[in-house]
Amino acid sequence: MPETTPATSTVLPALPTLSAQAERLIELGVHELAGLPVGELRAFAETAVVPEGGVGALLAVHPDLAPASALAPLLRRDGKPGFVVTDMPDVDRFAPCAIELPDARLYLVTGLDRGDHMANWSPEEALPTLTKEDRTPLLLTEGIHWVLQQPAVLERNHCFMTIGSRLRKANGTLDARTPAIWISNGTGRDGRERRDAPKVGWCWWGNRHTWLGFASATSRRGHDL
Repeated sequence: MPETTPATSTVLPALPTLSAQAERLIELGVHELAGLPVGELRAFAETAVVPEGGVGALLAVHPDLAPASALAPLLRRDGKPGFVVTDMPDVDRFAPCAIELPDARLYLVTGLDRGDHMANWSPEEALPTLTKEDRTPLLLTEGIHWVLQQPAVLERNHCFMTIGSRLRKANGTLDARTPAIWISNGTGRDGRERRDAPKVGWCWWGNRHTWLGFASATSRRGHDL
C-alpha cells in the first residue's frame, strides 16, 4: 500500500445551497434532458433535509435519467466545454458497482471528499481503504454534478477518479477501465483546442497517477416529496 499523500493547502469553497444547485441545473437544462419538471426539482431542493452531521450536500440526478455522456458537455473551464474521451464511447455503460442508489429520481450525496491524500494510489488499492473508512466512492455522474456545482473542485494536479462506476462485461467480469475527471492537456486525440477543458476519461484499475485522488462520500439519500 502506498503512503498517504499529505493534505494540500487547497480549501474548497462550500457547496451552494440546495435551492441554488437546483437553479443551476435548471439553467443548464439538466431538468429537460432528465425529463424532470422544474417544479419537482425546486420542491426537492426546498424540502430535502441534509442528514445530521452533514456539512453541505450535493443534489444529484439519478444516472438513469442524466447519463455521463449528456452531463459532460455541460462542464466548463476557462470557457471550454467538457468532453468524453474518444476511446470511451461506452461511458454510459459504467454503472454503480456494489453501490445501492436511492430509489429516487433525485437524491443527496453528503460528506464529499476529493481524496487528495490517496493521490498516486491505484483504484485497486484505494477501494478497500475507502470501504474500511465507511466511505463510498463517487459515481461518474456524481463527480460531474460536483464539478458543475463547484468548478473549483477540478484543478490541475488535484483531479479525481470516480471508481463507484464500473463496466461489467458480458462474461461477468469487470472492465479494467475506471472513470476519472481531469483537465485536458490538449494532446493526442483530445486536440489542441481542448487544452484546459474538463475531461472525462479512464485509467486502468491497477495503475497509479500522481494527479488523481479518489472522490468519495459518506452517504446517499433520497426524499419522498
